[in-house]
Amino acid sequence: MIKYLLQLIYPNTCICCYNHLVDTENFVCTLCLLELPATNYHLKPNNDLDKLFWGRVNIERAIALLLYKKGGKTAKILHALKYSDTPEIAQFLGRYYGTFLREFIKENNIEAVAAIPLHKKKLYMRGYNQSEKLAVGLAETLAIDNLSNFLIRTKFTETQTQKSRLDRSYNVNKVFEVIDVKMFENKHVLLIDDVITTGATIDSCVTEMLQINNCKVSVAGLAFANLGV
Repeated sequence: MIKYLLQLIYPNTCICCYNHLVDTENFVCTLCLLELPATNYHLKPNNDLDKLFWGRVNIERAIALLLYKKGGKTAKILHALKYSDTPEIAQFLGRYYGTFLREFIKENNIEAVAAIPLHKKKLYMRGYNQSEKLAVGLAETLAIDNLSNFLIRTKFTETQTQKSRLDRSYNVNKVFEVIDVKMFENKHVLLIDDVITTGATIDSCVTEMLQINNCKVSVAGLAFANLGV
């Protein structure tokens, strides 16, 4: 009865289509999940996201679950991740993404995940790091370590949204630090971000990680905004 009354006051709706969810659904309805623009990049070596980093940093593989299109379902999901004050959405999506990556993790000998960190000022303003919550869900489903606590952002940077590719690179130059390098030594780590556009943030973070002895890095975004299409 209490659950029924709460649903009347605070209806449980899909973050994409806003229709009511049934008891077996969480955050995104089954129909919207089926209609999401999946990339299947984990099945496609040398995909468009792999190519984005060619000649820039030595990333093993780069993958993303969804393609981003302005006004589409992916855009609604990303908005909910950042601004709904509901970190559980990110953990759910991390677990969902993880169900597709079990073979990818085994084939590439990936031993841990780590999220692109937020600066403590931005973390305080938002209340949580959506990429870190994605990493929590992924690590849970894939049964691998989550090293997010050992990556920090040392400088507060302006939002990347309206910046050019060159300005984005300058904005995030040398802003990350690994605080316990031994946790990353001799490991292949999957670096997690919510949305990848130019890849400038990834470049900066990976550059720091590759200073560590025998550390290899692959990248996974929840979404990829392919500016080349």
